[in-house]
Amino acid sequence: MNDNLQRYADEIFPSDYASWRYCIETKCGIPLTQDFIQARIAVLGDAGREETQRFSKLYGDDYREQVLGWFRQAADKV
Repeated sequence: MNDNLQRYADEIFPSDYASWRYCIETKCGIPLTQDFIQARIAVLGDAGREETQRFSKLYGDDYREQVLGWFRQAADKV
């Protein structure tokens, strides 16, 4: 395994886009389809939703914004 893949595998929380994508697709086995990406953008982009509030409470608003940005980046690549 190359150094980056080993780092991605070892990280508990992704620290960059490539690590996040590895986490979603490889660790979690979730295909990043346009439908999935758009659904996550809708949820994470709505601060009034219970699921979004739960995410922010667990990981913080800054990390929620970072993850939302990664979903938006993925949307541009799918």
